[in-house]
Amino acid sequence: MRTILNTIILAPIVGVLLATAAFAEWAYSGPPYPNATIQTNDMSLEVQCDRIRFAPNEYEESQDIVRKNGLTFRFLVNGSQEVASFQLGRENSFVQIVDNYPVEIQFSDEADYAFVLDQIAANAYLLLSMVDQDVSYAIFDLKGSGAAIRSLRAGCRELAQSSAPMEAPEGVVYCGGGGIKRQIEYVILDNPSDQWDARVTINGETQRAMTSYSYFGNAETPKDFVVALLAEDAPELLIFRNRNENWLELGDYRYDQCN
Repeated sequence: MRTILNTIILAPIVGVLLATAAFAEWAYSGPPYPNATIQTNDMSLEVQCDRIRFAPNEYEESQDIVRKNGLTFRFLVNGSQEVASFQLGRENSFVQIVDNYPVEIQFSDEADYAFVLDQIAANAYLLLSMVDQDVSYAIFDLKGSGAAIRSLRAGCRELAQSSAPMEAPEGVVYCGGGGIKRQIEYVILDNPSDQWDARVTINGETQRAMTSYSYFGNAETPKDFVVALLAEDAPELLIFRNRNENWLELGDYRYDQCN
């Protein structure tokens, strides 16, 4: 739910948070995986082309956000005046824990995500709060966020214009696995109806999957990495491509194109 407020004065606790929190400036990293980030000693926020990753202080807080499937973005024009907010819920977003710690947020409506990016770029502070009570998981300084968001949007447009459709060539099958033999195929849907935007078939059994174009959070992306596929009932599949060579990694095994 998107909300533009006629300026709300928050409780004095916000001033205490602003005085004690450790802030840093926003940074932008360009293609092939554009993202805008802010990192403190204890937590981080990463804004990607199509999703947000938030790492709170404690893993239990990540679990709490996912359990409630909710989070409130509260935007402040200064240390006490809230001017806009957005509340995540099951009807407008999908929330999951990725890479063992960060919470990854995918928005159902691109307009909602655009609203959140606009507010990050325009305001001074962002509070990430519980949906059921006036308690904040984190507060981020938005200094430098305007330039970072503009760069992110430009990078995402560039990526969209230059990228080939992310779909395995028709008929490509992956085989191998050393001690665990598998035959694997995948397809990324052109017009998905929900967050499950891919299908993975392993030994003839097909299941839904989600795509992730980042590689294990802040880890350095390996050469030739294309996309990660997060299947419903299988370990994460990492897809690689180098000219005419196609392969994927599943668990500890590599599977090469075999047809």
